Amino acid sequence: MDDAMHEQKSRRPDQTRRTIIKGALAGLALAPLVPARSARAAADPGTWPRDAFAQKSAAASIKALYGGKTPQASDAVNLDAPEIAENGAVVPISVSTTLPDVTSIAIVVPGNPFPLAAHYVIGPGTSAMVANRLKMAKTSMVMALVESGGKVFSASKEVKVTVGGCGG
Repeated sequence: MDDAMHEQKSRRPDQTRRTIIKGALAGLALAPLVPARSARAAADPGTWPRDAFAQKSAAASIKALYGGKTPQASDAVNLDAPEIAENGAVVPISVSTTLPDVTSIAIVVPGNPFPLAAHYVIGPGTSAMVANRLKMAKTSMVMALVESGGKVFSASKEVKVTVGGCGG
């Protein structure tokens, strides 16, 4: 009797492993039937705003992104950035908003050689919040641009980049 019980117990891990493997294989077999998310479309190089990233002025970058739309300052756009960045190579920035129907968020650093630092396409039903670590060449204003309801809203803040972390 003891041998039979021992044999049953030793089979249980094998059965559990088989069940897990069968479930994983079934999931892989069904994966092509699940519709692809819009992230694939957002990652499409054809939709990347290459021209806007290539501009050498903030105004030209904004025009390339949004055409003739002029950004309007808005309290609904929250830009979180440090007042002093001790290391310009990694400046933490976050942008969020409560505006409805947000379609994109961009971060522009006019003091950089190429001012458009980041551009995000925000899908429907997605929380309008992004965070990034920017590289800043020198002390500059940082602008957050949010496209919502066919208009562009903005917030800005000066970030002082120190030399060697000593405020110089």
